[in-house]
Amino acid sequence: MWIIIGVIFVIAFTIVIVWAIDKFIPNKLKAPISILLWIGIFALGYLTFNSVYDEIKFHNIKKERYAAVIENLVDIRDSQLAYKEVKGKFTGNYDTLIKFIETGKFAIIERRDSTVLDKEKTKTYGGIKYFKEITIVDTLDFVAVKDSLFKKSSRYKTMMNIPFAKDGTKFKLQAGEIGKEEDKMLPVFEAVGMKKDILHDQRKDLVNKEENTFSVEEINGDAIKIGSMEEVKTNGNWPKVYDPIKN
Repeated sequence: MWIIIGVIFVIAFTIVIVWAIDKFIPNKLKAPISILLWIGIFALGYLTFNSVYDEIKFHNIKKERYAAVIENLVDIRDSQLAYKEVKGKFTGNYDTLIKFIETGKFAIIERRDSTVLDKEKTKTYGGIKYFKEITIVDTLDFVAVKDSLFKKSSRYKTMMNIPFAKDGTKFKLQAGEIGKEEDKMLPVFEAVGMKKDILHDQRKDLVNKEENTFSVEEINGDAIKIGSMEEVKTNGNWPKVYDPIKN
């Protein structure tokens, strides 16, 4: 918006100057002043073009980088959910998570309903037979976590690294428990990547503007994250347009 206002102002200002030169400046001075004016117009035009182009370029770079970041965060989320399914909790340690992916197994189970004699009730009512419904769980087989989540890919080994950030910059990973539900603590996790790390080599003013953005079509705030340490959720803070396309 400010760029558009600036362009309109430059155009209006130029028209005023041309009118003033034609009306008040002697003929012998018009030529050199006009040359200087045109130089100024071209300089302003160049600066205006660069300003608009830098915004467009930054937007495209941001989109590309955020997409890569979100793919890693989704891999972390899927790995954490698998870990919780087997271990009953999340982990805040990447080495533990990677080791689990490489060695852990999912149990393939089958649930079936059955009816059995309710011995206590039968005894209570003097031998009259009472039956109750139960669910029987049978373990049929085991499947490797790695094969289930990543097939032949080894990207889980680098999913903790923030794409395009400086070498060694990792998502901050936390895990713990919060609240109570039927007297049980609920496991939670959170993985966070800061925008300033993802966009560390871009113009500081554009990065600062991005960190303070607020839009239903953009990722608001100064970070991209998945999960939460304050509530039970496993989704990310990005709009659906950023969701990775599953093959």
